[in-house]
Amino acid sequence: MKTKRLLIVCMACLSTTAWAIEPGPSSPYQQGTEQWLQLQIRGVVASPNLQTASAAERELAMQRWLNSFNFPIPMFFEQDAGGDMSSGN
Repeated sequence: MKTKRLLIVCMACLSTTAWAIEPGPSSPYQQGTEQWLQLQIRGVVASPNLQTASAAERELAMQRWLNSFNFPIPMFFEQDAGGDMSSGN
């Protein structure tokens, strides 16, 4: 019963609009991005052609994903390996 009550409280918290970003001034770039996202959500710009992947394509994608685990994530990255972030260079 305790778990059910916790689940209901969590769902109520997540469904509120308090988590949403308040409307306000934004850059033209942000407005354009938001417009594209809304078009995608509504499916307005979706392709009328059904896009499918063949079995071979799915197998290659799965193999590529599995191969990504062959490279360990290092504990630390070299500070100078990514280039210089200082302004003017």
